[in-house]
Amino acid sequence: MRIIIDECVPSIVKRIADRNIVSVQEMGWAGIKNGELLKRVAAEFDVFITSDKNLRYQQNLSAFDLSIILLPSNQVPVVRSLLPKIDSALGEMQPNNFVEIEP
Repeated sequence: MRIIIDECVPSIVKRIADRNIVSVQEMGWAGIKNGELLKRVAAEFDVFITSDKNLRYQQNLSAFDLSIILLPSNQVPVVRSLLPKIDSALGEMQPNNFVEIEP
């Protein structure tokens, strides 16, 4: 499973053990608008982790062959506390799922 984190997500998510996680910045895609970004992500990745709460309202997510995990915050202490939940969601991820992690 190939996983990418949005540029708004703290890199601490990459510390989840035994997961191949890269960032939008590492791919050279920082600053790319959501529609184009989602096209690129869907072409190369299985899961997109973001904290952009408006993403599902601004984009037709069903148009992309991609699973999405939505985090409730991009604050490092909050995200750090959610790492076990994120890892669990990744372990249960099905194709084209939208999973909202609760705090």
